[in-house]
Amino acid sequence: MDLSVVTTLYCSAPYIEAFYARVKRAAEAVTLSYEIVFVNDGSPDESLDIAVSLYRRDPRVRVIDLSRNFGHHRAILTGLAHAGGDLVFLIDCDLEEDPELLHAFHEKLRSSGADVVYGVQRSRKGGWFERVSGWGFYALFNALSHARIPRNLLTVRLMTRRYVASLVAQPDREVYLPGLLAVTGFQQEPLSVRKHSREASTYTLGRKVSMLVDAIASFSNRPLIFIFYLGVAIMAISGSAGLFVLARKVLFNSLLLGWPSLIISVWLLGGMTIFCLGIIGIYLAKVFSESKQRPRTVVREVHAREEGDEQVTPVHQSEGFSDGRAVPLRGRQP
Repeated sequence: MDLSVVTTLYCSAPYIEAFYARVKRAAEAVTLSYEIVFVNDGSPDESLDIAVSLYRRDPRVRVIDLSRNFGHHRAILTGLAHAGGDLVFLIDCDLEEDPELLHAFHEKLRSSGADVVYGVQRSRKGGWFERVSGWGFYALFNALSHARIPRNLLTVRLMTRRYVASLVAQPDREVYLPGLLAVTGFQQEPLSVRKHSREASTYTLGRKVSMLVDAIASFSNRPLIFIFYLGVAIMAISGSAGLFVLARKVLFNSLLLGWPSLIISVWLLGGMTIFCLGIIGIYLAKVFSESKQRPRTVVREVHAREEGDEQVTPVHQSEGFSDGRAVPLRGRQP
């Protein structure tokens, strides 16, 4: 198979039919040997029913139904693991990114010889707060992490089989996909694209802060190193203050009196202690989650045609998706 198109579904019912029609035309302009892989990430609406109806009409459609909502990034990795094409086109189905971008991505991939062509926004969409908070997110992550990710990175990208195989083999259970995409390596080339604005972003300030903390804890040990240097700085300042007080007593027989300075010092050191313990706790939580070796996602059912089948038959996968790699389905490697 030449091409796999992978997308995830969550409250996506209004877009699926239009997405399917447009991505089908775009794929057929590149090759006739392709598949469209829908991953239902526990969507509460009728997204799964619509995707299954497409699968019944079109043998090139496959539907991976997850047992619950595992999150966008984990669902993407599940879809990539089940994709069988030599090239894999990843795109969200909400039509904020045009499926017709496949042509430009394919041309760029062929001309550059790269393993990945990824999309970046020409100008970040949204109001001033969304733009400023997005800029701050990328700036802080890149300052603290060894895995640098481009600003205004988009989901849409075209990847070679060897890159996808290396990506899904990453053992991380706590998934921050942009970081994994970066650390997987290979030659990656950007392509500037226009992203449409369909609705307000579901990423509130709280979710952005939570994602930033998770991302930094997954791809950087610098906060832990910061604790060491903070301790050294506090020791140096307190030691200097102690020497100053001792010198005043010896030379001038004078002591600094008053409770305010003492209370401020107690609160300052107490806050720093709790802050440092919090950083250590975040990293311990990451270690705890990774050590459990729980599956990234669990697949409830795979809707796919087997080669030579005339009837459309659901393919069940009772053991689910366990380690980031696709499990053989009734003798057929996805």
